[in-house]
Amino acid sequence: MKHEAMEDNSRQLEFTEIDLSEDVSTTEVPIPDRSTLARASLDKQVTNGGVLSSERRFAEEARQYVELCGEETPFVPFMSYWPTYGVMSESQRSWYFYWRTEVRAERYPDTDLSYLFVHIYELINGIGWQDPEWGYEQLKRLWVNYRERFPQLDVYMQDWLVDYGFVHQVHMSLTEIMDITSGFLPMEISDMELHRLLTSDMSKLSLQLLSRYYEYDITLSKFYRDQGQIALERYIPQVMVVMESYLQRTRGIGLIDHLQLTKEKSIQRTLFRKAVYDDTLYGKSIDLTFVPVGESAPFCSLVTRVFRCTENKLRELLGFRGRLRGKTLDTEFAQVIERYLDKVFAAEQEELKEKPTVRIDLEKLAVLQQESDYVREALMIDEQAYSDDKLALDNQPLNQHQGMQVIGEQVTSKLEEFNTSPQPEDVNVQRTTETMEFYDGSTDMETQDEDFTLKWEDSFIAELDDEWILFANEIAPRHVQAIYALLGDEPDRELMQVAERNGTMPALMLDEINDVAMETIGDLLIDNDRIVPDYITVFEHVKR
Repeated sequence: MKHEAMEDNSRQLEFTEIDLSEDVSTTEVPIPDRSTLARASLDKQVTNGGVLSSERRFAEEARQYVELCGEETPFVPFMSYWPTYGVMSESQRSWYFYWRTEVRAERYPDTDLSYLFVHIYELINGIGWQDPEWGYEQLKRLWVNYRERFPQLDVYMQDWLVDYGFVHQVHMSLTEIMDITSGFLPMEISDMELHRLLTSDMSKLSLQLLSRYYEYDITLSKFYRDQGQIALERYIPQVMVVMESYLQRTRGIGLIDHLQLTKEKSIQRTLFRKAVYDDTLYGKSIDLTFVPVGESAPFCSLVTRVFRCTENKLRELLGFRGRLRGKTLDTEFAQVIERYLDKVFAAEQEELKEKPTVRIDLEKLAVLQQESDYVREALMIDEQAYSDDKLALDNQPLNQHQGMQVIGEQVTSKLEEFNTSPQPEDVNVQRTTETMEFYDGSTDMETQDEDFTLKWEDSFIAELDDEWILFANEIAPRHVQAIYALLGDEPDRELMQVAERNGTMPALMLDEINDVAMETIGDLLIDNDRIVPDYITVFEHVKR
């Protein structure tokens, strides 16, 4: 029965025929860049029989609103994936035009990122400026003033400012654009900027631009992190200029010709990617021709070795232990760099010497102030006493000598009273003497520590690699004591004693040893507060 009911309720499928033979023109329908519901309803508009893209419609609306000034109005939140006037409510538009008026007056109130993009799109489409230089400046100011509030801007503004500069041929510094975010430009743009500077203005080179071409990440260096960044940023560009000058003087050619950086490459760059941009204004893309400096292995190798040579010399000049290893610079060029740094560093350090610092001893100052108070009190005449004395003097005149004698006796009395009281200065002298004795003891301890050096048995030295000799020369006496402690029967207790004697902590000493090891043998020596098993045999032959 159930089966028969199913048969009774079944219906035959019916198909609808659709005639696709009709000739429909679709040549004017664009393929949208993004497919979102918010944009779908605004993606096209038919005008005079044609289709107007949302980007072009935005540009036309922007021209209508270019002179509109907004009055102060409450802020209304606005978030849109494809922000245009069309997706704003009336209250959002009111806020936008008020905010834009403030921005044009160089005031930058808080707002939502989508409002910011609408104004950026206006400027990109040529709305809101007559002089392209002023349009570029407005874009840059928007970026600089809002990038901390909206870090997402960095992703877009680097490229959009570059595109704007290319389209309008405005004077722009690509290095400045990169410096704003401390980031990297697209590789082709970096190549163009670097080649321009190498050709015409090497003094404007920056470490940030050059670091893109080094064969390793220079920021991982302990020297760079601790104290070397400022010195490297200062001296690396100077060293590159010295190299260029030396090549010109000795070989008659510069770095570009020396490395044969002349072969050009052409690409197409899409304009204002991901922006609401009417490409009928300036085109969809531009052709770029440049020398791909980053693809030159000889160039990257040379600048890396120049950097390594410079850093090692600065480590020496700044008293930093450890040196970078790897491919070294030709002796000829290395000597040029080292001589230059010796000379310029000495001259600049001489200029930077601090003038004698005036230090005020607060205890002595208190003593002087107390002395001054006694003297002032001795010289002061009580008002009532002065009145009584004045009456007496009126009745019995005194000569000048007698008057001075009275005052002198008062001063003498006060000073005698002061001299018989305990003086803070005596306490200060005693405290200073004790302090000097303490530091003398510390100095003796340091002198004693200097006797600790890491030495191996004579029979084992021949088997040691040079890295271990360098390691032994770089570590401090306290590090040698720490290694002895780790080799002892009670490493934890002995290590704690070493740390206490040297006024530090065990973990800090072990980290310092590992830092030296990384710079010399290229590996960690200590792990989990013990010498790594792979290296324990090396220290079995250490003299103690």
